[in-house]
Amino acid sequence: MRELVFAVEYEAGCNRVADTLADHPDASIRSLSLHATEDRLWRVDHATGTPDALADIEDAFLNGDYYADCLATEDCDATQSTQVLDHTDDTLVLYSYWVRTSLCASIPHIARDHLGDGLLFDTRHESRHYTWRIIHSGEGDVSAFFDELETAVGDCARMEMLRTAATSTPTSNGDDSAAELSSEQEAALQAAVEHGYYESPREVDVAELAGHLDVPRSTLTYRLRRAEEHLAKQYVTHEQLPEELSTSL
Repeated sequence: MRELVFAVEYEAGCNRVADTLADHPDASIRSLSLHATEDRLWRVDHATGTPDALADIEDAFLNGDYYADCLATEDCDATQSTQVLDHTDDTLVLYSYWVRTSLCASIPHIARDHLGDGLLFDTRHESRHYTWRIIHSGEGDVSAFFDELETAVGDCARMEMLRTAATSTPTSNGDDSAAELSSEQEAALQAAVEHGYYESPREVDVAELAGHLDVPRSTLTYRLRRAEEHLAKQYVTHEQLPEELSTSL
């Protein structure tokens, strides 16, 4: 089995959910379950954020012109329905069901065409960045998948490969804390260190750093956040057990 991780960054006005999340930078949506057949897709999503953010996210799902995961740029006459399963002050759980038409395209359906059946999907949506993790057999054509996906998103989004590897790849005993960072994330971290972003007080802010790298501020923020998350998890994973605990195991 292999793991494929990539991000789609929507341009403004191309995806109502992305636009809503961009208005609420601290909110996020992650998938709890996602399944697709040849012409259908159903999923359960868990959103967190402020009450105002969750109200806007709910409205984006319930009242969007077309299904949020459809890559079409206009109404494609698909059948969709969304139900609110839970809504509290800081949590929103949504169930969505979508029956596509010949005009529709989506990441799960394009993946099925090129990577085969039995795929596992995991998603996280923050601001305009929609991160996908797909577990597949490794027998499909990843290049063809990305070629068709880039054609489908057109000018509405940019693609960024984050990782592709065997799901059971063993880690070495050496310092591999940055081995799974994408080249873009590594470049962002390196520039942040070189320009004093991590100094106290900071010598450069995110907007200035984004100017040095010639990338949008939201893109740089996303790359740094993902890189920092990865490094923090690597640190915790590689921390040695206390001696008294390790000797008792």
